[in-house]
Amino acid sequence: MIKFTALRPFLQPATSLTSLFPSPEYLVGKHDGAERGQQQVGEDPKESQEEDEDEVLPTTPTSVNYHFTRQCNYKCGFCFHTAKTSFVLPLEEAKRGLQLLKQAGMEKINFSGGEPFLQDRGEYLGKLVKFCKVELGLPSVSIVSNGSLIRERWFRDYGEYLDILAISCDSFDEQVNVLIGRGQGKKNHVENLQKLRMWCRDYRVAFKINSVINRFNVEEDMNEQIKALNPVRWKVFQCLLIEGENSGEDALREAERFVISDKEFEGFLERHKDVSCLVPESNQKMKNSYLILDEYMRFLNCTSGRKDPSKSILDVGVEEAIKFSGFDEKMFLKRGGKYVWSKADLKLDW
Repeated sequence: MIKFTALRPFLQPATSLTSLFPSPEYLVGKHDGAERGQQQVGEDPKESQEEDEDEVLPTTPTSVNYHFTRQCNYKCGFCFHTAKTSFVLPLEEAKRGLQLLKQAGMEKINFSGGEPFLQDRGEYLGKLVKFCKVELGLPSVSIVSNGSLIRERWFRDYGEYLDILAISCDSFDEQVNVLIGRGQGKKNHVENLQKLRMWCRDYRVAFKINSVINRFNVEEDMNEQIKALNPVRWKVFQCLLIEGENSGEDALREAERFVISDKEFEGFLERHKDVSCLVPESNQKMKNSYLILDEYMRFLNCTSGRKDPSKSILDVGVEEAIKFSGFDEKMFLKRGGKYVWSKADLKLDW
């Protein structure tokens, strides 16, 4: 077992995280809507209002989450993107879609699943990561993974093209992970997390942790372990129900027993308020503030509590498909969706 003491050479206190992650207002620029909305002398208020109403700008897909596979080797009971299909786009079609997104204004792509390292033992994912960084020149390329299938060879081949690797870890108690559905035989999820942290250091990939707070971990104190691992961000989600995914008659999961109240979620956040890299996301912030593409490259609209798909961007283009995404751009900015997301800008002490 890898002990935390082995991590000391690079697990220094996050002394400058506040400078690394400025407020969303700083990152996206000050809003000038109030200035634009001021009436000019001699201007007809009615005409001004009509012009404002007519000017509906298309949504820019600045940050996109591409769930290119729904297949997974874990069985997390609260999963809200379940294995309803086994479909994966041919590589060249996926690249074509990513090219369309770049042309529409995409700056950050996040690859997720399911488990993205399942497809072709991570080679499919690696080729997409390299394409987005080298061919498209995206400022940020990131991955969310459970970490169980990642090998050091993947870092050697593709690590230089990856900005951020986010590993899902909901508990530092292995028995709790088993209860949640992250247990996998003799493998230890927590030990694997520590190994991945060291590989991220060695291959210069920013390390992030994602945790879903639910009935089984809401009372846990993770302060010591998170501070030792020292991720650039610790994204803390409140367990969310999505009809057709983890709740309802046609769902593959029944997540009701994992759900916690807003008050319980706030209690968890209060217990970890001294962790400087913590980024909380309640159900209210999370539901409509992500641009999600499914395995067919359809935007998923969550406004009704389900994931209703648009037409594929491969068929109708990004501008047409994104109209049906239900994306709340204001909430995206409010929750800090735009941050310092390129490892070149993070200036980490590797």
